Amino acid sequence: MALTSRPTATADRPSETTGTYTGALAMVTTLFFMWGFITSLNDILIPHLKSIFDLNYFEVMLVQFFFFLAYAVFSIPAGIIIERVGYKKSMVAGLLIMGLGSLLFVPAAMGPSFPLFLVALTILATGITDLQVSANPYVAVLGSAKTASSRLTLTQAFNSLGTVAGPRLGAALILGGAVTYTTEQLATMSPQALHVYRVQAASTVKLPYVLIAIALIVLGIVISVFKLPQIPEAEGGHAAQRGANDSIWRHRNLVMGAVAIFTYVGAEVAIGSFLVSYLHEPYIGNLTLVEAGTYLAFGYWFGAMVGRFAGSWILRQISPRAVLAFNALVAATLVCLSMATTGHFAMWSIILVGLFNSIMFPTIFTLGIEGLGPLTGEGSGLLNTAIVGGAVIPLLQGLIADHIGIHHAFILPVLCYLYIALFAVKGTPRRQMA
Repeated sequence: MALTSRPTATADRPSETTGTYTGALAMVTTLFFMWGFITSLNDILIPHLKSIFDLNYFEVMLVQFFFFLAYAVFSIPAGIIIERVGYKKSMVAGLLIMGLGSLLFVPAAMGPSFPLFLVALTILATGITDLQVSANPYVAVLGSAKTASSRLTLTQAFNSLGTVAGPRLGAALILGGAVTYTTEQLATMSPQALHVYRVQAASTVKLPYVLIAIALIVLGIVISVFKLPQIPEAEGGHAAQRGANDSIWRHRNLVMGAVAIFTYVGAEVAIGSFLVSYLHEPYIGNLTLVEAGTYLAFGYWFGAMVGRFAGSWILRQISPRAVLAFNALVAATLVCLSMATTGHFAMWSIILVGLFNSIMFPTIFTLGIEGLGPLTGEGSGLLNTAIVGGAVIPLLQGLIADHIGIHHAFILPVLCYLYIALFAVKGTPRRQMA
């Protein structure tokens, strides 16, 4: 991958973050909000589509599989496009692709067709991948390298604001207007009655995604006329010389960081994807699907938002590695407590994981590219490709849930968090190793 953003090159101009770059940072932050909003809606779609098409957990987790598979397929091509056309045009293109994917939810619901829903999700995720690949390193170089982790955490806080708003709106508009039936009830319906039910239930996704498409197109127009500052060392075609034998694979912090991104995104998405169904279980929360969706928004995702706003300050005071290790170990402990108990204790233990997820992605990302110099762009592409963990881990957890039940299937996120703690301790840049 040829994208060559260099956060280290901005260390001598910290004042620019409070001057020229403030407006640009605010504008790019809206992108973080939008993809957080849309990504979190998958957590509402999963129980809804499971009911409509009578799917098992493995089958319905194809929603996350196809969505996050886009990161593995399109991250490197997106980086090449960014080098050729620049960050601004790439962001606009990403928004328009997302708009197209959102509009495809209408024919998917009219069918209704689960495969067409997966196609729409894949196109939507392709646009989000483009935004992720461009926005994360852009924020990293948009000011002082010393505060890159804190700055990216702050923008990720607005991503979390989107993840709070998404499930809340989705629960009201998608789940709130749908009638659900059990597998046994669906089995007694005639083919005609079953088709009518599926069309009526699927129709609740039309309005939210049409509104999202309109918002994305409008935002794309706004970004196209906004004057984002060009940063030569971040745009490509301005690469610094690397050592003849240097490679991204020689940097342990990057390689371990890529696995950490894979496990973190996988764990976060898996918990979010199963949370509505988990809280709906009589022995956990005994909540309706709408109530569970509200707890997902104002519990799990709200905790992540609060943690990121607080984390943007904490990471200026305490070593990012220490904060990351602490959060990962606490998250693993909370998931274990939820698996070992029932009722409200189990419910709140799993919800609180969102608070400790908060700083993980931006901290892993900045620690992963630390010390890469001219290899930073290629490293960023590798880290964004690793977001495919959001496709793999939930699918595996769905397979486990179908065999041993949803309660103890959360053992997979526990293993993910333990690896993240290991990365925090052992994944140091090459120059810091003995």
